[in-house]
Amino acid sequence: MAAGMVLSRAIVRDMVSDSEAASMIGYVTMGMSIVPMIGPVIGGVLDDWIGWQANFALLLVLGLVVLWLVWADQGETAKMQRVTLTQQIAQYPALLRSQRFWGYVLCAGFTSGTFFAYLGGAPFVGNVVFGLSSKQIGLLFALTAIGYAAGNFLAGRFSVRVGLNRMILAGALVVTLGLGGLFLVTLAGVHSPVVFFGFTMFLGLGNGITLPNANAGMLSVRPELAGTASGLGGAIQIGSGALLAALAGALLTPGSNEMPLILLMLGCAACALVAILWVMQRARAIGLTS
Repeated sequence: MAAGMVLSRAIVRDMVSDSEAASMIGYVTMGMSIVPMIGPVIGGVLDDWIGWQANFALLLVLGLVVLWLVWADQGETAKMQRVTLTQQIAQYPALLRSQRFWGYVLCAGFTSGTFFAYLGGAPFVGNVVFGLSSKQIGLLFALTAIGYAAGNFLAGRFSVRVGLNRMILAGALVVTLGLGGLFLVTLAGVHSPVVFFGFTMFLGLGNGITLPNANAGMLSVRPELAGTASGLGGAIQIGSGALLAALAGALLTPGSNEMPLILLMLGCAACALVAILWVMQRARAIGLTS
């Protein structure tokens, strides 16, 4: 999974320019969003009919199919450069010192962190707080995936015209405002699975807009180190996501309602918004368009 996420972004960056990369990543991830849309539904059905072990058997089969496809069809996309490994490593500090690189990474990390926290806590909320079955939770998970697919489409359609940073800002605002609305509604005493899972469509929509552009942004800082930037950025996203998913599980103890998870997701969304504002301020400071 990690290699696929890293290399797919680097391959896109090898093929097209910065803004076109955001657009292409948007369309690619729109196709990828089909899996999380139908995956929980299939998983819930398999769990009810056969048992949880059936999910791992299905993952094994699908993994072998992907392995065959990559082996048979994937070619080299990077342009050959007369740069030794030592020379390439010597360029790493310039990437690591870039404020814009870390801004994009933090924005992507916190944005995807809202989704990982949701993945870590939503099953508890659905099953324990609202008393839903695995199949019902799987169906409601599809709402977030629908929002994500719509966000990916918007990223693919408008990133070239609007620009990376403005699209990221728009996506971060969608996530923050959507989760802020969920917080206020829940604080007012409205506790319903339809309300909770319905508002997560904004979470998916904002993620779908933000992540293709943020990933393209981190690769554009040092294009010759696109693979390194993708690997480091992807590692931080997955690592922070794992921590936030675990934190969501720790916060949701017997007797909890959905509010701890909402606050965790809202905090991550606010941090992502601050990160992209930092990137835009830095871009203006060094004379780049934002």
